[in-house]
Formats: sequence, structure tokens, C-alpha cells
Amino acid sequence: MTQEKKQEFTLKITQANKTQLITILYEMVIEYLNDAIDAIGIGRKEEAEKSLGYAQNCIDELLRSLDLRYELARNLHPLYIFFKKELMLAGVTYSSHKIWRVEQNFKTLKEAYEELEKYDTSSPMMGNTQKVYAGLTYGRHSLNEGMAMASANRGYMA
Repeated sequence: MTQEKKQEFTLKITQANKTQLITILYEMVIEYLNDAIDAIGIGRKEEAEKSLGYAQNCIDELLRSLDLRYELARNLHPLYIFFKKELMLAGVTYSSHKIWRVEQNFKTLKEAYEELEKYDTSSPMMGNTQKVYAGLTYGRHSLNEGMAMASANRGYMA
């Protein structure tokens, strides 16, 4: 994943509510799986393993976020476990097809959560985050982002 993409995800996370955080994790899994497929395609097995590991870490976070009191969580739990097993097997066999199948499933889940986002009007999980202003400044053809420091105390409030 590129540094710009990491910064984009970081910005999204700071401004996301609970449902949006799940969608962002899905996006991250998809991005890492794409990276793994690309790495396998050009014969870079170490990079593929690294990307698969990052994708599995995201799935671990999804597993930890499940509240098994709800039926949706009880349905997602075995799916996440299955996806992890498939990615482990894909990492051993370097099967880009297995990775692709898992990626397609995550794309479907992401679409479903994007629909749920429309109904979740809760506030962002993180408070005291920096404000980001984007606009055409310092040049006619460049987009510059600036951060306005609200306070030195940022992030989750205890």
C-alpha cells in the first residue's frame, strides 16, 4: 500500500463512526489483497506474504469488533474465519485465484456496509481530531491540504 493511501485511510479513520470504521477495514483488506495479487503476478513472494499478513491483521480486527449478541455478527464470524483460512492457504500455495475470491467477497460486504452507513447518523468515534481543509492553494494546478491544530490533545477522549 502506498504512503498516500495510508494517509487517506488515516484521515478517514479519524472522521469515521462505527459503521464507517468497518467499511474502512473492508477497503483496507481489499487494498492489501490487490497488492498481494500484484506481487504474486510479478513473482515477489515476500511482498505477497507481507500483504496477505496485513490483510489477515485487518480481518483479525474485524473479528475482534464483532458483538456476538447480534445475529449479523454470528453470521459474519464464520465467514471471517473462512476468509482467514483461505488466505493462509493462498499464502502457502501462492494462489492468486483464492485471494481474488476472498477479495470479491469483501467487495460484496463493503457494498452492504456502505448501504448501512446511510442509516448510521452517529458521530465520529474520535473526537479532538485535526481539521483538514482542502482547496486549490499555492498554485493553479495543485491541491494542498492543511491541518488546523485544534489542540495538542487529539484522538479518543478517556
